[in-house]
Amino acid sequence: MADLTTKQQLFVITMEECGELTQICSKVLRHGLKAKHELLVEELGDVLCMIRLMCDHNIVNSQQLEARVKVKQEKLKQWSKLVK
Repeated sequence: MADLTTKQQLFVITMEECGELTQICSKVLRHGLKAKHELLVEELGDVLCMIRLMCDHNIVNSQQLEARVKVKQEKLKQWSKLVK
């Protein structure tokens, strides 16, 4: 990535990886999990890598993320059956 700062690279690559995850989620819905499982694992892993790099570069920290996870889980309890 020519002439981008480290922070810019983190954000650009994270955006790209999130876009790829969005695409594979759509493909799973169209073609089934079995057909796209390996690609789903790949894209989820790539996004997780970028999240960890955001922590490593002090953009966010794991405590902030865990706090947000708890907030989201509470919302999901209210609006979905994903979390009990």
